Amino acid sequence: MTEPSPDTTQQAPVDEIPNPEVEEAPPLDPITALTQEVERWKDMAYRSQAELDNFRKRSAREAQETRAYANGDLLRALCPILDNFDMGLEAARQESEKSMVFMGMSMVNRQIQEFLRDSGALEIEAQGKVFDPNLHEAVAQEASPTIPEGTVIRVTRRGYKLKDRLLRAASVIVSSGPTAPAEA
Repeated sequence: MTEPSPDTTQQAPVDEIPNPEVEEAPPLDPITALTQEVERWKDMAYRSQAELDNFRKRSAREAQETRAYANGDLLRALCPILDNFDMGLEAARQESEKSMVFMGMSMVNRQIQEFLRDSGALEIEAQGKVFDPNLHEAVAQEASPTIPEGTVIRVTRRGYKLKDRLLRAASVIVSSGPTAPAEA
């Protein structure tokens, strides 16, 4: 006689094997079971309502932020144009402040500045301020006997902010303080 192979032996079904760690819960009466079910669905409804309220608030906040900063790309693209316009205005000023070209460009400059202000763009004030790497980009450093170290001496390119966000950093020249005396 041949013995049965190990894979053909019969094993007891898994659900018939007793597990001493798992205790069966006593059956609930129907009213208690229904009350628990109602509480579970109420909790789920409250959580869903809270999630919906949070979604609405977040969507409204994001829409408001989108409206507030929608002009950012346009204003950022306008910055180099403003730089060129300022150079033209300065050239017209050097010709003659009484010329019609200078007066016309001055009027356009005022309108541009009003447009920027109305759009929420503000020029970053840098001249005479302490250098701030968050707002200023140092392009050079110069010694100055009268201006303390770390203070902006000149602005080479204006910077702008849109409300509280930086559009473009101001390019500045920063004081390195007085020069060290030369040793003899």
